[in-house]
Formats: sequence, C-alpha cells, structure tokens
Amino acid sequence: MKNNPYKVAVIGGGPAGLMAAEVLVRGGVRVDVYDAMPTVGRKLLRAGKGGLNITHAEPADDFLSRYGARRAELQPLLDGFGPDALREWAHGLGIPTFVGSSGRVFPADMKAAPLLRAWLHRLREAGVHFHLRHRWRGWADESPGGKIIALRFATAGVDAVGSEVVAHADAVVLALGGGSWARLGSDGAWVPLFAQRGIPVAPLRPANCGFDAGWSAHFREKFAGHPLKSVSVSFTDAAGHSHSRRGDVMVTANGVEGGPIYALSAMLRDEIEARGEAVIRIDLAPGKNLQRVIAEIDHPRGSRSMSSHLQSRANIRGVQSGLLRELLPKEDFDHPERLAAAIKSLPLRLVAPRPLDEAISSAGGVVFEALDEHLMVRNLPGVFCAGEMLDWEASTGGYLLTACFASGHHAGRGVMEWLEGIRHSGKD
Repeated sequence: MKNNPYKVAVIGGGPAGLMAAEVLVRGGVRVDVYDAMPTVGRKLLRAGKGGLNITHAEPADDFLSRYGARRAELQPLLDGFGPDALREWAHGLGIPTFVGSSGRVFPADMKAAPLLRAWLHRLREAGVHFHLRHRWRGWADESPGGKIIALRFATAGVDAVGSEVVAHADAVVLALGGGSWARLGSDGAWVPLFAQRGIPVAPLRPANCGFDAGWSAHFREKFAGHPLKSVSVSFTDAAGHSHSRRGDVMVTANGVEGGPIYALSAMLRDEIEARGEAVIRIDLAPGKNLQRVIAEIDHPRGSRSMSSHLQSRANIRGVQSGLLRELLPKEDFDHPERLAAAIKSLPLRLVAPRPLDEAISSAGGVVFEALDEHLMVRNLPGVFCAGEMLDWEASTGGYLLTACFASGHHAGRGVMEWLEGIRHSGKD
C-alpha cells in the first residue's frame, strides 16, 4: 500500500482522531487531519490543567467494569490498546509516567503540553497534514459512503452564507467529540448531520457533571466555592444497591461538584430523569463511627455556642456547619443523636444535572449497533467513528482518555483493513 497510498481524512484533532491518524500514517496512508479550532488537542490540554490523568493502573476486570453497560463493546478496543499499551506509547514519545497512590497514571511532569507537542511533532514528521479552522459540514454528495468520499468544510473567514471547500478521501475517521466544552471544539454540531443520514444517535447528556441543589441565598453567598474536605458520598439506586465514593466535594453557587459527585453522576442523572430528584447522603466525618460522634456532641458545652461546640468537639466547622444549618431543622441541634446521625449521613436532594456544556464529558452518541466491529458505519462504507462521539461514558480517573485513545487506534486499524480489502477487490 505504501507504493500507492490511499488518502484518509481524519476529522477531529483530539486524542481519538490523532491516534487514528498515527495508526494510518504508519500504515503508509496519506492522512489529512481536519479540525474546526485554530489548534488541535484543546480538550486534552484542558484535561491536563490539574495534572494529566492518562489512564489507571488496576486489574483488567476492574478497569473494564468502569464502562458499565458498554463494557462488552469497549473491551475489544481496550484489548487492542489498553492502559499498558498507552503507557508504552507515551514512553515512546519520551514522556515517562508514574502511578499515583490512587492508581491513577500521570506523565512524570504531570503536564499535557509536552506530550501533545512531542506527539504532533512525530505526526508531522511522519507526513500527517493538518488543516485547521476547517469545520465539517457534512457530505458533498447524496451517497456519502463509496469509493471516494466528498466532505464539506467551512473554513476560517468564510462569509455568513457558508462558503465551503470540498475535500475528497478514500475513507474518513470522524472523531468529533461529544457535547461538552463547546468552546474547546466539542459542540455536538455533528448530531443533526448524522440524523439526516438515518444514523442512530443516542441523545447527548451531561456526564461527570455537577448537580443543582437549590441552595438558599444566604448559604450560596456565604459558602459557594468552599470545599467539603475528605467526605464520603453515598447513593442508593432503585435496586437497593448502595454506592459510595470518598473525596472532596465542592459547594458551588448552584449545588455540588467534585470527584465523588462525578463518580456517581451517571446514576444520579438517570435517577433524576426517572424520578425528578436524587438524594445523596454525605458523611461529614467518615473517620468516626456514629457512637463517637454522639459522644462528642453530647459532651457538656457550657456557655459556648453550638457552632463553637461542634468545632472544638467534633471538628465540624465552616462550610460543614453551614451545610448542617442549611439542611436540618433547628430542633435537631438540640438532640445529639439526631445531629450526630445527620453528620454521619446528611441527606442532600439534587434536582438537576448542570448543563451539558459545563460537564467534563458527555454520554450518548453514535450507538454501537449502527457500527460494525471495526467502528465503520454500517450504511456508510468507508466512514468510521471514534472517541467521545460514540455512545459510552465512564468516570474520571483515566478511563475517559484511555477509551478515546483505544477507539482511535481501533478505528485506524479498521480503516487499514477496509482499504486492504478494496485493494484486493481491485486486483480481482
């Protein structure tokens, strides 16, 4: 194939698209990467703002379980390019990695920019061509799947009526992202284009998101932006199974967000959709049992205020104390058993997920049933999909990025196999 290369368009310059481009260019194919933004990898850089968590080191079965209902569909992708392969790939770029105490895997310097720079340098050296400020507008013919695929792009500086350029390719990998962080390029604008072609797309919904709790004006003004440090958050699902996560929860102007909330967000979102609300329980003192907390509160407080008493005896202060005042009736503060029970299991009613564009990631997308085992759209030969635009979701902790890399790798290999089939058919 290297003596007579095919031309493949990769649309979307995030991890999935760039990984597909790498697989393809290594196979001797000419690769053109198109992205609507002025630079590629913007969401990857944003993900690395607090330390780029690229994957997670844990037993394979535990890792796969993080993908919930789509585990079966994602397992072949992760078998082909999983956490170990991802770390080896990063090392090949000259980026060493390490495993943190929680099992999360980071670049040694914690940063995304050096990895992205090294990667783009290697891709350009290999011959990948980048076309920036090219926004995909769909197909330029009535039958987009075929021997030659015509693609429409709006380019920077086009007029309001939508002047376009048309590019042609033998195959295309669409890695257009989900619907979160539109300003970084993932705006879900591709969804109606797929609907026009009859390709089933599950509605895009927020994932790894915060939730509204309907704070009072007093609590919001005083405590928005304050963290609940090292708390435990639990949720009991409709089947009666309890799920809990420990970490820091941030109080926002609207409600709550943070690691434990993100980890439970899919269940909370689905519960709100089904029942109109979801109730979580926050343990403000996870290192103490209930009897100890009762004893601390029941200790004589003399002339001290209840706030001072809780702070000195039970280490409940600031936003923790404010949250108890926000959620409990006043009379509960006169009963040590009730107050202690609330400290150990404070119910918080969540009424809505935050908007999709605020979410870290999105659920929904192109359903796997519309794709073959190589991620090619069944009714559009030569059109492949990868990344967050597929219908799956996972919590933060490296699982999102790993699956994006793996799906791009899988789609790239699928394109190579499909083009090889075309080549043999041509010889026949």
